[in-house]
Amino acid sequence: AVTGAVAGAYHVRAMAEQYGVPVVLHTDHCAKNLLPWFEGLLQANERYFETYGEPLFSSHMLDLSEEPLEENIEICVKYMERMAKINCALEMELGITGGEEDGVDNSDASPEDLYSKPEEIFQVYEALSKVPNAHFTIAAAFGNVHGVYSPGNVKLDPEILGKAQAYVKEKTGCEDDKPVRFVFHGGSGSELSDIRKACSYGVIKMNVDTDTQWAYWDGLRQFESKYHDYLQSQIGNPEGADKPNKKYYDPRACMRSAEESTIKRLERCFEDLNCKNVLGLGPPDPAQNV
Repeated sequence: AVTGAVAGAYHVRAMAEQYGVPVVLHTDHCAKNLLPWFEGLLQANERYFETYGEPLFSSHMLDLSEEPLEENIEICVKYMERMAKINCALEMELGITGGEEDGVDNSDASPEDLYSKPEEIFQVYEALSKVPNAHFTIAAAFGNVHGVYSPGNVKLDPEILGKAQAYVKEKTGCEDDKPVRFVFHGGSGSELSDIRKACSYGVIKMNVDTDTQWAYWDGLRQFESKYHDYLQSQIGNPEGADKPNKKYYDPRACMRSAEESTIKRLERCFEDLNCKNVLGLGPPDPAQNV
C-alpha cells in the first residue's frame, strides 16, 4: 500500500509538470489501525525532502475520531511535530461523519456526535498551534454524512463553524475572523447554500467522493446504453454480422466516457466552491522533466 501510494505521487508530480498546474497531493482517512501505513508515507516524505526541500505529499489526514478526544489530539500533535519540519500539512477529524465510507459504518452514530462543539475545536486548535511551523486543517462535524440521501435525512448546520471561529478568536485574542481552516467531509449531495455558507465560515477543502463516484459510473452507464448492441460479442452488430466491435469493447473507450462525465461534475464543484480562475498564475512554465 505504501509503495502504491508513493508511486502514484511520483506519477502525479510528473504529469502535473507537463500540464503546468499546481497539484495538492493528499491522503485521506487514516484510522489508528493504519498508522504503520501513515508512518511509511512520512518516511517517504522525509527522504524526498532531503533531496528536494519539500515533501512528496502536500498533506495527510489522520482520522482518529473513533478514539477519545485526548488521545486523538495527542497522536495528532506527535505527528504534527514531525510533519512541520518538512512543511507537510496535517488534516485531523473531530467528531463523527455519518454514513458509510471505506468500510467505516457510522450510520447508527448518536446524533450529538455528528456536531462538534466550539470548545473541542479550540482544544484541537490550541494544541496543534503550539507546534512550530504547523500547518493543519480540522474536519469538524456539523451534521456531515458520507453518501447521498433523500432530502431531509441530512441536517447540516454550518453555523457551528461560524460559532467556533468566533470562539477561537475570542480565546486566542487574534485579529483574524477565521483563524481555523476547516474541511467539509461528506459534501456530496449538499445544498449549494450550505456549501457556500460553510466556505464563508472558513472551509478550504470539501470532499465530494460519492458524487464523483456516481459521475464516473454514470459515464460508463451512458456508454453501455448507447452502444449496447455493439457490446454483446466480438463480431456482429447492427451494421452487419461480420462487423468487428473491438473499438467499442476496448476498456479505454468506456473509461474515457467515464472520465468525461467526471470532468463535468468536477467543473460544477469548482463553480460551487468559488474556485475557478482565482489563482492568477498566468501561462505555465515549460516542463523540464521530459
